[in-house]
Amino acid sequence: MATPKQVLKSVGPKLVPFFKTVAIYFVLFIPSDQPSLLAMVIKCLPVISLIAFVLLHGMSLGEEYAYSRRILLGLVFSLIGDALLIWEDLFVHGLAAFLVAQILYISAFGFSPFNVYVAAAVYSAMALGIATLLPGTAGGLSVGMPIYTFFLMTMVWRAVARVQLFEELWTWTKLCSCVGGLLFAASDCIIGVNAFLFRVPHSQALIMTTYYAAQLGISLSVVDSKASYLDAHRGTPTPATPTPARHHTPPPATHTISLPKSRRRVVRVSERGQ
Repeated sequence: MATPKQVLKSVGPKLVPFFKTVAIYFVLFIPSDQPSLLAMVIKCLPVISLIAFVLLHGMSLGEEYAYSRRILLGLVFSLIGDALLIWEDLFVHGLAAFLVAQILYISAFGFSPFNVYVAAAVYSAMALGIATLLPGTAGGLSVGMPIYTFFLMTMVWRAVARVQLFEELWTWTKLCSCVGGLLFAASDCIIGVNAFLFRVPHSQALIMTTYYAAQLGISLSVVDSKASYLDAHRGTPTPATPTPARHHTPPPATHTISLPKSRRRVVRVSERGQ
C-alpha cells in the first residue's frame, strides 16, 4: 500500500494547475451576487484542471478504466452544474446536473462492501436534514431538494463504506474518496442552510473551500484504480481441462496346476532322461 508521501510525490506535480486555479478563484473572489461569464470561468477552472488530472492517469474503453471513466463523467457534470449555479434562476438546472454527477460517483464506488451501519447513520442524518430544510423550499425545489439529497447521501454512504479501517482493507486513495464524499455533503449542507434556513457568514468561502477539497479527494481516488482492478482479477483461477481417464488392461490370468508329488518325480526323471 502506498504511503501518503509516495502518493504526494507521484501525483503532486499533476495537481499544480488545480492549486493555481483555486488560488486564482480566491484571489479574485467574485461575489456570488455578481454573476458574469468571468465569474463562471474562474469558478470552473479548478474542476477543469481535475478533469485533466484524471485524464493524465490514463483513459480507455477497457474495463480496467471503468472507475476512472465514471469519476471523469461525474466531474464533467459537476462542471456543468458549477456553470449553471452562477445564475440564480438556473439553480434547479444546476441541481439536476449535480444529481447526475452523484449518480455517476455512486456507480463508481459500487455497493460492496455494503456496511448497513454506515447506511443507517447516513440516512438518519439525511432525514433530519430534509425535515429541517424542506419548510423553506417552494415550487420544484420542494421535490428536487429531497431527491438530490437522497442521492448525495447515498454517494456519501458508498464513499465511506469503501474504507474498511478495522479490517485493514483500505488504501490512501479510498480514504481520499471517503473524505471527499463527506466534504461534498458539508458543502451542500452549507448551501441548503444558507438558501433555505438562514444566512451563513462567509458562506461562499466555506462552500467553495469544502467543494474544491471534495472534488480533489474524489479525483485522487483514480490514482490506483487500474492497479486495484488488475490485482482483483489477477488471482482468478482458470478452470483446469479434465484429462481423459486411462483404461488399464489387466494382465492375462495365469492358471497354476498343482501336481501330486508322485507325478512331479516322474516328470523330473523323464526330463533328465531326455
